[in-house]
Amino acid sequence: MSKGKFTSGIDLPLPADTGGATKQERAYQALRDAILNGLLAATERLPSTRVLAQRWGIARGTVEGVFERLQLEGYITRKVGSGSLVSAVIPDSYLKALNDTRNAEAARPPIGTSATPEPARAGREYQAQVNVPFVARLANPQLLAPAEWAANLQRAMAAMQPEQMCAVEPQGSLLLREQIARYLRVHRGIDCHAEQLLITNGIRHGIDLVARCVLSPDDFVCVEDPGYPAVQRIFEEAGARLLHVPTDEQGLDLRGVPDSAVCRLAYVTPAHQSPLGVIMSATRRLELLDWAQRQGAWIIEDDYDSEFNYQSAPLPALKSIDTMQRVVYCGSFNQALFSNLRIGYLLAPPVLHEQILALWHKVGRSVGVSEQLGLAELMRGPGFLRHLRRARQEYQTLRDIVLDTLAAEAHGRYRISGEHAGFHLILWLLPEHDQDALNEAARPLGLVLQPLSQSCRQISLAPAFVLGFAALSRAQAKHAARQLALLLR
Repeated sequence: MSKGKFTSGIDLPLPADTGGATKQERAYQALRDAILNGLLAATERLPSTRVLAQRWGIARGTVEGVFERLQLEGYITRKVGSGSLVSAVIPDSYLKALNDTRNAEAARPPIGTSATPEPARAGREYQAQVNVPFVARLANPQLLAPAEWAANLQRAMAAMQPEQMCAVEPQGSLLLREQIARYLRVHRGIDCHAEQLLITNGIRHGIDLVARCVLSPDDFVCVEDPGYPAVQRIFEEAGARLLHVPTDEQGLDLRGVPDSAVCRLAYVTPAHQSPLGVIMSATRRLELLDWAQRQGAWIIEDDYDSEFNYQSAPLPALKSIDTMQRVVYCGSFNQALFSNLRIGYLLAPPVLHEQILALWHKVGRSVGVSEQLGLAELMRGPGFLRHLRRARQEYQTLRDIVLDTLAAEAHGRYRISGEHAGFHLILWLLPEHDQDALNEAARPLGLVLQPLSQSCRQISLAPAFVLGFAALSRAQAKHAARQLALLLR
């Protein structure tokens, strides 16, 4: 078929729902498979999203989300005035292998029917969760091309020495720790070196190691209110008693903590408080450090999404002004790259570092050397910073789509805060809004609204929702914001 003519894509059936897949996943599967098996060839034009939506009986916004994903993955190109064209060129060898596989499967005798294997089912559930508005705290897994990550792994493995495959570096790969130390010095203002760092599975893993080393049953721990429930459960498992310290527009407010409550630990998210999104002021940071020195307490700084600030460079980390050596700094690449990478890092004062390292030896280390070396390779070149810049721009675009759509279609019906950084923002409701009723009305529309009250323990705040936007396509963000605006009106 010549370039520019419409293909038979309008005749593609929408795959049947055989395992709980969403309509968007099924539409994506139909178009991607048609390209991969050669039914839709390179340079052929796809039907419009309107035509396909009518054909399949699904929302046009759903099809827009599919086209956005196909474009991001390189299967199609989209240009105003020219429509959407197939851009992926499928090699003959790929089509031959595909046909050989199909022939082999057709010849294989049946072995009975069974339910969908558990790993496949779990994978679909994760995909559905990523694509659901407005699930919070999720990075977009489509921003780092698998081929780019694989190329770094391949280069790292090709250069691996035999001793690296056998000898264990107790703190983690030196190559990776050197790259992390350089990044922290340049971008977070922390004067540190590789030997001071410990590689972990992520921030919560690092916090768990600190809790085991520092806390005894019935010790007090100061936590933010509202705060991050998953971390609070770690302290509770260690037998600690939690002091829920109120958080306002300047961050953690220690004035309400009685002097009689001797705390061993305080947990804070100063760069972008979880969930309110406020930045801890310089005054509060200094007060917190002074309090820790007087109490003989440790401070855990969770710097979970400081890379994604949309208005200005983020404030230097609390650890950067820790002249009294009271701060344990925890970071992760699970938000910056993709959640199943499971690589984080921990920077503790020397006396505590040795205790944590001894415990890490005792319980065993579970971060693979290949992943560490692959990440070190990514950070060694321009790839990591280039990805952060690309992700920051995309997340800002998604945030702006949500904010602009709400402003245009529900002006004056809400208030926004915490939108300057991160993967989520706070949408405050008006007094006449019924939070529970809005939540119930959102569910049939496919919207997940997380009440801010779920993160509150003793503090009482006005009704609000935590809205995540980072794991959506642009079409999904706009469509979901329109639905939410309709509810708010």
